Amino acid sequence: MLLGFILLYILGTLFIGLLASTFVKNSKDYILAGRNLPLFMATFVAFATWFGSETVLGASSVMAKEGLIGVIEDPFGAALCLILIGLFFAKPLYRMNLLTMGDFYRVIYGRRAEVVASLMMVFSYFGWIAAQTVAIGIILHLVLGVSQVWGIFVGFGVVLLYTFLGGMWAVSLTDFIQTIMIIVGLVAVLYEVSFGFSKVSTMLQSQPMEYYRFLPEATLKDVFLYISAWITIGLGSIPQQDVFQRVMASRSERVAVLSAILGGFMYLTVAFIPLILAVFARVKYPELLDLDPQLMLPTMIMEHASLPTKILFFGALLSAIMSTASAAVLAPASVLSENLIKPYIKDLSDKGFLWLTRFCVLLVSLISLAFALSGESIYHLVGSSSALSLVSLFVPLVAGLYFKGSNPVSAIASMLSGFFSWAILEYVFQSEFALLVGLAFSVSFYVAFSLLWRR
Repeated sequence: MLLGFILLYILGTLFIGLLASTFVKNSKDYILAGRNLPLFMATFVAFATWFGSETVLGASSVMAKEGLIGVIEDPFGAALCLILIGLFFAKPLYRMNLLTMGDFYRVIYGRRAEVVASLMMVFSYFGWIAAQTVAIGIILHLVLGVSQVWGIFVGFGVVLLYTFLGGMWAVSLTDFIQTIMIIVGLVAVLYEVSFGFSKVSTMLQSQPMEYYRFLPEATLKDVFLYISAWITIGLGSIPQQDVFQRVMASRSERVAVLSAILGGFMYLTVAFIPLILAVFARVKYPELLDLDPQLMLPTMIMEHASLPTKILFFGALLSAIMSTASAAVLAPASVLSENLIKPYIKDLSDKGFLWLTRFCVLLVSLISLAFALSGESIYHLVGSSSALSLVSLFVPLVAGLYFKGSNPVSAIASMLSGFFSWAILEYVFQSEFALLVGLAFSVSFYVAFSLLWRR
């Protein structure tokens, strides 16, 4: 019966994607849902885009092993990101009336900066999409008994199909329904596991206070790593196309601001449920920690929960993952088509651009599939994606919005210096401080070249 419900859910998602395709009349409908999302839908879309496999599977496994200090990056940093967007970025970006985030760098800094920024943006998404695809493979492996690789292929196909057909309208409609599934499913699981919520307090109190430590040790190394955890997603995901699409798809400037802030608080609230479930798994079924940590919660539910709870949990989990995956696929595809390919095609009609974007959805999905088959963990894939955009795109975005005297040389120098310094330290020397060094290079080069430009 569980298998039947999972298949029914997947078919229902595909049907919504097909229905959403009827709303797509032009490229603006496909990329920004016609800029027509009301507050409740824009909020749900912002929440569902963030709430993915890294929250339910990745953060919960880290919470079970390391405690609260291990999950600063997500959910705390992720929630911070949405709130900061609402407070400082949604309004000025909405007023610019752009199609993609890459357009911002062209308007402020020129064509060369647009190309560099767009390349960075597109590359930053592959790991994030791959993480969601891996998570779908894990779920289908547990539920259907197929190999994880085949599960990855199935998840890849479903997300690709409905995103290809309906674009942002498909993402928005499915996100709205999937958000309801996420909340209902997780609350139902916690209700059963905690015997009607009666054991939540007892279970949380069973762990020592050190387990809930929220601040770092008073050493320079721990403080720097703590800061890195906060800003990896907290600042790194701000200059991203998926965030920009949610801002621009809103019905009004006010909706853009409020939906981001409400989505951030909503995210932080709901994200505590997987963390609490991780404590239950740690205490009641410690043997699960010896397995693949990403399988901890799904295995606990499969082996120890009733059938209705299983249906709700795996429905919620698939909802969380598929909503994030679809948004993550559409975002780089939009940038790739609008900022990197379209300028080289003369006299491209709007219909032609629409199909170009759909082709880019296919291309981005295939590259991400290769990342998904690489064997990296979900948490690591997501963290690397946000780190890339932080060290290359964040400083020019803030400077372009809030500082006078912006110039293309400073922006390009900031992007390239931040990216290469981070990449070398991260992948060659495997330094724990690669993120902070990359961000420091990005800031320093922007300031230095701005001073030279003025002279």
